[in-house]
Amino acid sequence: MSTSIHRTVHVDDYYAMTKHAWEQMCGRGLSPDKLRRALSFGRIAHARGATIYVVGRKEVERFRRKGIDLTDLEGIQVVCSEEGAIMTVYRNRDLRRLKPRRRRRWH
Repeated sequence: MSTSIHRTVHVDDYYAMTKHAWEQMCGRGLSPDKLRRALSFGRIAHARGATIYVVGRKEVERFRRKGIDLTDLEGIQVVCSEEGAIMTVYRNRDLRRLKPRRRRRWH
């Protein structure tokens, strides 16, 4: 799959950002700084061949105790491809879909 790279966001390494992700980020009122913070402090989940950085209620509470305020990031999810490109960014406070599902045992 070929992804067209639109922008580059600097965190520890450079993350390439697709045009779709840039449009979603701007359309949802998220700044590149919020995106960098989500990539730095978010928990990592893997789903359908993608890496998802998630800032949920638990991360906000954990980092609050350390003196870092992430309340403005609660619910942000950053979806990255296997190649490291940021594919999309959205806010969803319901994180149930990220939990691993129990597989059905076939007899």
